Amino acid sequence: MSQLTFTVNGIKVCGNRHEPLLTQLEKAGIKPEYQCRNGMCGACRCKLISGSVTQQDALAFIGPNEILSCCSIPQQNIEVHFDYQLNTEHQSTKTNIAL
Repeated sequence: MSQLTFTVNGIKVCGNRHEPLLTQLEKAGIKPEYQCRNGMCGACRCKLISGSVTQQDALAFIGPNEILSCCSIPQQNIEVHFDYQLNTEHQSTKTNIAL
């Protein structure tokens, strides 16, 4: 399985094609806001700047070029932006996620 690179508010992390983006970011020490983890609330909404994801059906409203990180599985390298400062557990600019 090939490794992917995610750029999240300028922070680069490594990821995969089989877990939701929210889960992968948390494993990398990046803590986006969320409430439900199933696409109902929209708290994990972010802007997809580049790349592509497969997004499961969700009830929360999303605008053009927005995704829900809890329901989105990256298909290639992506760049996303959250409209708030993310809490992080690390200071480095690159973190590996075990595949």
